[in-house]
Amino acid sequence: MKKIGFLSFGHWSDAPGSATRSASDSLLQAIDLSVAAEEVGVDGAYFRVHHFARQQGSPFPLLAAIGARTSRIEIGTGVIDMRYENPLYFAEDAGAADLITGGRLQLGVSRGSPEQVIEGYKYFGYVPEDGQTDADMARQHTAVMLAAVSGRKFAQPNPDPMFPNPDGPLRIEPHSPGLRERIWWGAGSRATAVWAAEQGMNLMSSTLLTEDSGVPFHVAQAEQIRAFRKAWSDAGHAREPRVSVSRSIFPLTTDLDRAYFGRDVDSADQIGHIDGGVAVFGRSFAGEPDELIAQLAGDEAIAEADTLLLTIPNQLGVEYNAHVLESVVKDVAPGLGWR
Repeated sequence: MKKIGFLSFGHWSDAPGSATRSASDSLLQAIDLSVAAEEVGVDGAYFRVHHFARQQGSPFPLLAAIGARTSRIEIGTGVIDMRYENPLYFAEDAGAADLITGGRLQLGVSRGSPEQVIEGYKYFGYVPEDGQTDADMARQHTAVMLAAVSGRKFAQPNPDPMFPNPDGPLRIEPHSPGLRERIWWGAGSRATAVWAAEQGMNLMSSTLLTEDSGVPFHVAQAEQIRAFRKAWSDAGHAREPRVSVSRSIFPLTTDLDRAYFGRDVDSADQIGHIDGGVAVFGRSFAGEPDELIAQLAGDEAIAEADTLLLTIPNQLGVEYNAHVLESVVKDVAPGLGWR
């Protein structure tokens, strides 16, 4: 059994063929798709966060709104760039949204990906300290956030407050018990996966790997996951961690499916460059359901993970994406033992 969710990048553009012409379209359709996904048996709705882009940049209002319209589905991010985050505001917003959703948040965070603007985090008021990189700053913000989400009491109370205080230092409110165990780190390498395990965060294995070991993407990703699980065990954490991988999977069951994704039948891994280094991007999967079952059965990383996130073309609209998700859940997943 695997949890199956969708991952939306939340694009919008006023272009021919786009069903999401505005930020309003993108947000409202994200809510509607989450409702539809829950109805067809999908387990999670996840959203990418990008700043200065025509995508979704402010996740917590969206996650809370989805929580108010659904009852079962997990609601998460993949991922929030911690370079841009005030970790204490993050803890407040996350605690409130998690309480609204009934404890269903699954928050992916990370150092982030290449940006739309140069050093965009500086516009948000964050600058790395002397001798610190932006990745160091993201991890520093994450450490403060994790402590706050855990309910650590650290703030000295006012001796003459407006409202009565409990005894001792104060914590960030509202606090949502259990949320700390539902924080994930988006890792693009073995080293960052090991670091995530050491911090007690779940692993959200990236849609790309920032290292090329000469083996297929899914094999390298499986090696990353195994390194994470070993580091988790070595760290002595009491609970079992969760691991997710993302894939683009399109069953070709209608003429419209074939028109959109028939060209991806022969897709392969791609090698590119990000931030001056080599990056490996995983292939897309498109084909008849029985063909997809045969192909996905050999994917080592999916076999290692407990959660599969289906990257969706959100600009094709709610109805079409709900159709794709339902087809994966009903036509592909049972043949692989995921349902």
